[in-house]
Amino acid sequence: MSLQPVILSGGSGTRLWPLSREFYPKQFLNLLGENSMFQLTLSRLDQMDNITDPIIVCNESHRFLVLEQLRNLKHTTNSIILEGIARNTAPALTLAALDISRNNNLDTVMLVLPADHLIGDNSEFHRIINSGKILAEEDNIVMFGIEPKVANNSYGYIELGDSINIEKESIGYGINGFIEKPDLLIAKKLIESGQYLWNSGIFMLKASVWLNAIKEYQPDIFNICSEAYDKAEKDGDFLRPEISLLEKCPEDSIDYAVMENLDIHGKSNSFVLPFNFTWSDLGSWSALWDIRDKDINGNVQIGDIQSIDVKNSLLFSNDRMVAVLGLENVTIIETSDAVLITNRGEDEEVKKLVRDLKIDHRPEYQTHRKVHRPWGNYEILDSGKGFQVKKLIVNPGASLSLQVHDHRAEHWVVVSGIARVTIGENQFLLKENESTYVQIGVKHRLENASSKFLEIIEVQSGDYLGEDDIKRYDDIYNR
Repeated sequence: MSLQPVILSGGSGTRLWPLSREFYPKQFLNLLGENSMFQLTLSRLDQMDNITDPIIVCNESHRFLVLEQLRNLKHTTNSIILEGIARNTAPALTLAALDISRNNNLDTVMLVLPADHLIGDNSEFHRIINSGKILAEEDNIVMFGIEPKVANNSYGYIELGDSINIEKESIGYGINGFIEKPDLLIAKKLIESGQYLWNSGIFMLKASVWLNAIKEYQPDIFNICSEAYDKAEKDGDFLRPEISLLEKCPEDSIDYAVMENLDIHGKSNSFVLPFNFTWSDLGSWSALWDIRDKDINGNVQIGDIQSIDVKNSLLFSNDRMVAVLGLENVTIIETSDAVLITNRGEDEEVKKLVRDLKIDHRPEYQTHRKVHRPWGNYEILDSGKGFQVKKLIVNPGASLSLQVHDHRAEHWVVVSGIARVTIGENQFLLKENESTYVQIGVKHRLENASSKFLEIIEVQSGDYLGEDDIKRYDDIYNR
């Protein structure tokens, strides 16, 4: 029987601010090299036998990031299910299981994966997953745990029950209980007992097993998700469940909604298999410091860094040169519009800071100066009262929507490439160093007419320059 991956990609990664933002969260960042953690998850699956294209569940606002990163890998999917509103992992998995039940076989085994994990040994990962599949095919729920090295209050803990032999070199355990994110003193005692694993957040079970469990323990989630799925809109590559129904759905995690209920009700069909390789959910700057190679002073330095007499620190430059002198145990993260300076290890405080930024309606919690769109990206170079300057990069063959603005005019200058411009009833080409002007209230469109990237400098002027001053008449991305 083939294995159906389900990638849950709805996280926000607030503890990795200012690099991770609401509209460009950590799973899509290239923190470990050329590919994002989402792309590494996809590539890890490609190396497995007897596996189907994944189902991806993601936030509505991340849909084009998902599509772009899939296409960069030339990767296909079974479904991309959009959550118009985040409701945690239990509703997300329910939507994926419903997708399988409507289109496939309820006995299909799902491999449920967060999109943002670092796995240190893909071959060993595949071996343990294949062992877990043996249990899942027998209507069991299989979890995967990590042997804890240090006390950590950011993870849930799984209490081990009796051991079972699955196949050669594979041992699993029954599950005696769960402790969710204990304080550090309790976490230390759990580790010393040798009877607990960290909960990795990776699961394996049949679609039918999940749907039966969520229906039994959380009927509101099951009923609302079922109705929202049945009323879903198919939009090109995307499946969009009815948002007005999802807004009524309770928020709950897989662990709280089902797994801990199995423990309470004495159900014995859940097991955990330990991972014995390097693993991280890269949920914080401390986690990144832990897994990256360090210099002789214990520093992790990424980007354009100059440091003297600095020890045991994480220094990250994304845009400008950063110079650091005489500091120890600090985290310094630089981006074009925000800089974070904190003691290393203050991960929960970063999360609180982002919450305050959101309350204050600061744009830095939500977006970078560079904003990704399905046609490419734009970067805000300068802004002031009545004006804004952007650099637009339009992908080969891509097109912005046919649109109009009520409050701003736009001036376009081609830096490189060839633009096909529509203004009113006129259409013409612009080449390097040529320019044009779009008046307020006039329909217009910008297209890349070549096989190379199109770079445009756009100068906006008007009494309101917000991104919501737009009316679309035609859009190939169905926005």
